[in-house]
Order: sequence, then C-alpha cells, then structure tokens
Amino acid sequence: MTNIFYQFNKGKYITSYPGQTQSRQLQRYPIGIFDSGVGGIGVLKESYRQLSRETFIYFADTARLPYGTKSQAEIVLFVRQVLTWMQHQGVKMVIVACNTATAAAIDRVAVEYNFPIIGMIEPGANTVVNRGNKKIGVIATRQTVNSNAYLNTILKLDPSVLVFQVGAPALVPLIEQGRINDVYTFEVVRQYLKPLIAQQIDTLILGCTHYPHLLHLFRQILGNSVQVVDPAIAVVSTAARELQRLGISSDRPPHCTNFYVSGNPEEFAKKVQLFLGFTPIVEQVCLEVERVTVKSESVA
Repeated sequence: MTNIFYQFNKGKYITSYPGQTQSRQLQRYPIGIFDSGVGGIGVLKESYRQLSRETFIYFADTARLPYGTKSQAEIVLFVRQVLTWMQHQGVKMVIVACNTATAAAIDRVAVEYNFPIIGMIEPGANTVVNRGNKKIGVIATRQTVNSNAYLNTILKLDPSVLVFQVGAPALVPLIEQGRINDVYTFEVVRQYLKPLIAQQIDTLILGCTHYPHLLHLFRQILGNSVQVVDPAIAVVSTAARELQRLGISSDRPPHCTNFYVSGNPEEFAKKVQLFLGFTPIVEQVCLEVERVTVKSESVA
C-alpha cells in the first residue's frame, strides 16, 4: 500500500492531503475493524448504518481473548501484530473496536502505521461530557479501568465531572459464551453495578465493546434515571468525519464484509449469526508471533 501521508503525534493526526488521483485510489480501499471477539460487531453494525458505501474487514483475535486480563506489554504486541496484518490487506483506516486495546496500545503503536487509527476512548468521553452530566460511571475491563483512560480523558475535557470506575472481568467470557439472557449473567451485572448505583451516577459508559450486547440488562437494573452510553455511535461518526476530511470516503457500492479470526472460525461464525442475523464465511489467520511471553506476563 502506498505511504499515505499520515503521522500520529500525541493523539492527533497531522495530515498532508493526498492528490486527486491518490484519493480516488484510497476511496476504494476497505476499512479494518478489530476486536478480541464479538464486541466489535456492534461497531461494525453502526458502521453499516453510518458508512453504508464502505467495505469492511473484520478481525477478531479470538485465540487470545479476553484482552482485559492481559498485561499492557502483551496487548501492545497483539495490537501491533493485528495492525501489521491489516496493513498488508491494504486498509485505508482501522477502527480499533476494543477499549482495552485503545487504552493500552494505540498511543504507542499508531506512529508506526501509514493509515488513520480510530480508538474508542476519546469519542466516548466526548459524548458523555457534551451531555452535561456530572456523575459518570465507567464499567470496563480491568485493564481499561487500571489505565484510567476514561477518567483522564473525561477530566481533561471537564475537570468538574465526578468519575467512578468498576472493572468487570467476568462479562466478556459470558458474552462470548452467548449467555446474554442468562439469569446468572443478570446477577453478575447487578453486582458490578452496585457500587456505581451507590454513587448515584447519572450516566454509565459501556467501556468495553462487548457490553452493549447486555444493554437490556444494564437498562433493566439502572432504570430510566441513568443514561447508558455506547461509544460506538460517536466512534463511527469520528471515522466518517476523518474519511470526509481526507477525501477518501468511498464513492461506490460496498463489497461484502470479510471476517477473519485467530481462533476457531466455525465457533465465531455461530456467534456472529446471533448478533447480526446471518452466518458469515470466516477465515482463520495465523498472526506472526514474536517475543510472546503471554503466560508469564498476564496480570491478576
């Protein structure tokens, strides 16, 4: 893929605009979306709605999920491997549809790639701050909570906001098992929300892309007094603006989405059917492994 004029510096894109011929070429390239599993499917669905003329590649790193229990060093390695693979597929943009990967790795690795990379944290934080609410709850993976990515971003935007965080490591495995209407899952969610309810939050950020699959449970437990925010809408809106600004939005009908996983493709296809209503063809990808010390570096 042609080197495309992107440089990432301290969370902001510094761009020199492409020429007309180069823009036309880039318009036809796909957008990559990646997550550790089915969490990013919600971002993909929103992308179908807002970016209806774009073609997508979806990659799920199912062999190594959940990311939320891994160390930062592991996640940085995983993200670098996925982004390098996507670069070889000729993407024009990547949406990292994983809060944990965004918090742990994007600032470290984005400078290495020649395409824009859109993460989850900043668009989600902007959404809740713009609503003007002052007592924000964040439910996310342990790694995302420990990074304080949402806390720091929200307070930078509005220092008067109170932010309360809860790590919920049990939710991703339950969602990946398809237990979204399970009585046990309801009770797990209820227990995680107790400390946030005690703080009388007025807004809850779903700080993991898996969690919107349990949106009905969050709303049932919290009631109408708490706004529940899925950052996916804001993330895809950010991607749409960036495509438009760079002049690389697609000008033709899309191709079918290609789905890839690092784990079992048949299992993933069944999960996608549950959330998208169709069973896709899924290919397995073996990412190059270098200096992987996964077992020794994982955190409690």
